[in-house]
Amino acid sequence: MSQVAVVIGGGQTLGAFLCRGLAAEGYRVAVVDIQSDKATHIAQEINAEFGEGSAWGFGSDATSEASVEALARGVDEIFGRVDLLIYSAGIAKAAFISDFTLGDFDRSLQVNLVGYFLCAREFSRLMIRDGIKGRIIQINSKSGKVGSKHNSGYSAAKFGGVGLTQSLALDLAEYGITVHALMLGNLLKSPMFQSLLPQYAAKLGLRADEVEQYYVDKVPLKRGCDYQDVLDVLLFYASPKASYCTGQSINITGGQVMF
Repeated sequence: MSQVAVVIGGGQTLGAFLCRGLAAEGYRVAVVDIQSDKATHIAQEINAEFGEGSAWGFGSDATSEASVEALARGVDEIFGRVDLLIYSAGIAKAAFISDFTLGDFDRSLQVNLVGYFLCAREFSRLMIRDGIKGRIIQINSKSGKVGSKHNSGYSAAKFGGVGLTQSLALDLAEYGITVHALMLGNLLKSPMFQSLLPQYAAKLGLRADEVEQYYVDKVPLKRGCDYQDVLDVLLFYASPKASYCTGQSINITGGQVMF
């Protein structure tokens, strides 16, 4: 397979896992991260495992129009095409609404929503130029379907991602480009979730070591969301088998959210 996947936020955590998984499926991978050294490191690991030229690391700030435009040019120069865009960049700041700063709220919108828009715009241009019936997939959250206590900035941005996904799907349907959002359950072992344990404990009135079990108990299938769960669903919607699906917000929540 000569197809090219661009993974925004691919230098760490879930994004890095997706990069490796896509490389294992035969994609050439553009690993993109605001921390360019991390992107380069993941690309080097992929090249060592799957062969030189399997991946390339790029530093880019997804919230900067100029940076994303430069990224698209760089990816085009190295790979010459784009078949799949994964937007996996994200940030969460938790606080009660009275204590939520405008800076934190705006930062959440910038990283979780504006960056998605900029990347989708630039990379869809390349797909259209080359006549590629590509795929755009946003890594979203169940907080994009149901409100999240003390997470107003994150939830607002993720709800916005659903509307943007549907609008992009309508814009790009005539070109055969499909667009989806993956609505993840709690990635309990992820660095982002773990970093929020003290804040979640405070809002729930629990000890920090009780928070994970609290969230597991909310899930009908009685476990958190794993990185592999995300990759499995992503690979289907990136494949020709999902060519008749677009504009969908797909739950990966273990039954916690069912609409």
